[in-house]
Amino acid sequence: MTSKTEEVLKHLKIHGSITSLEAIELYGATRLSSIIFTLRKRGYAIDTMRQGMVDRYGRAVNYGKYVLDVRKSAENMFGRREVEEPAAKEQST
Repeated sequence: MTSKTEEVLKHLKIHGSITSLEAIELYGATRLSSIIFTLRKRGYAIDTMRQGMVDRYGRAVNYGKYVLDVRKSAENMFGRREVEEPAAKEQST
């Protein structure tokens, strides 16, 4: 059995982002902010994007969308970029 933290991490790697509603509906994870906190402590670079919408009562509400930054995560965990830039070739004439 996979933990909710691992399920959320897998979701972030595949889809790039997750909201609390998605975490509840897909994985039964009701404490997404705690899972994100744990993943950040492990070195994953996860940004919070504030989103807005109108609820069923016509009120404006805000919620967070967590977005995984793959490149920063690799730098944080491995001290290097995940994908190295190709070195420029010297041309001799």
